[in-house]
Parts: sequence; structure tokens; C-alpha cells
Amino acid sequence: MYSERLQILLTTDQRRRLQQEAKRRNTSVTALVREAVDEHFGAMSQGRREQAYRSIVARRSRYVAPDKLDELVEGRFE
Repeated sequence: MYSERLQILLTTDQRRRLQQEAKRRNTSVTALVREAVDEHFGAMSQGRREQAYRSIVARRSRYVAPDKLDELVEGRFE
């Protein structure tokens, strides 16, 4: 149940983009804002995080290993 109220100021363009996306998804601007907060700051339970990790590890052979990725990124910006 939602119990906290938040008031924010947006630019006209930000408000327009939120309204367009809400209409496209057939949802409310409020629902989009909640979704964005959850996606940006994380709303997953520990169990869901562990499940996501296991899923990523299972596909590891299809991706660059984290250490190798760090080397590639560091080399590119040196």
C-alpha cells in the first residue's frame, strides 16, 4: 500500500514525455515514476537478485567476463 506523497517539479518537456509514455503503455504517469525509481535504485528482493545472478552466470559463456571487460574499458580510456 502506498503511504508516501511526493511533489516534484519537472520541465514542460519532461512532463510531456512522461504523459506520452504513459499513454503509449496505457498506464499512469505515477506508475511510470514508481517504475523508474524501482529500476534506478533497485526494488528486487534478495531472492530475485540471486535468481537474476544465477541466470546471468548460466549465460556467462556468451558474454565478456567482468575482469576482461574492465581491461577493455581501461585500455580504451587510457
